[in-house]
Amino acid sequence: MKTIDKYLFQALDNYPYWLEGTIESLDYAFSYNDKNTMVLCLYGRIQTEQLWNYEEAKSYFQQALAINIHALEVYPYYLQTLILNEDYEEAQKLIDFALTIKGINKSEIYVKKAILFEAQQEFKNALKEIKNAKLFTLQAAFDSDITEVEKRIQSKIDLLKKKVKKSKKDSKKKTK
Repeated sequence: MKTIDKYLFQALDNYPYWLEGTIESLDYAFSYNDKNTMVLCLYGRIQTEQLWNYEEAKSYFQQALAINIHALEVYPYYLQTLILNEDYEEAQKLIDFALTIKGINKSEIYVKKAILFEAQQEFKNALKEIKNAKLFTLQAAFDSDITEVEKRIQSKIDLLKKKVKKSKKDSKKKTK
């Protein structure tokens, strides 16, 4: 095993429970190879998930994809960052491209597309993408993640329906 792999595995093992150890291992791995896409991806994840520094995270993800456009590990995290940063158009373009990459987990990308629609409050479109995610899933463990996103979207639809019903009742009371 290469030394960089040892440090990368240590970083992955430490994340997110021991951030100091994660960063230390990542820094060692980066010093051995500053073009390792998994190292750059984990740096990006830390920026998004721990520091909420989306622009810095985007930079790491872009560097990784510039090195290897087929770095499959990068796409889900990059998409999540774009959605959180409200870069919806850029996220849609990345989704469209990611779905053309051989070997990518299409189910995961469709879930990100559903989340993109959810963020834009296009809930019916989001549910359509959940259906696609279910059709493309090949991992039983991922089914529960898909179901959780679907439940969240459905609860938002139900919430909006209740709001509409309530506003209709309120307007009827006002007219009486």
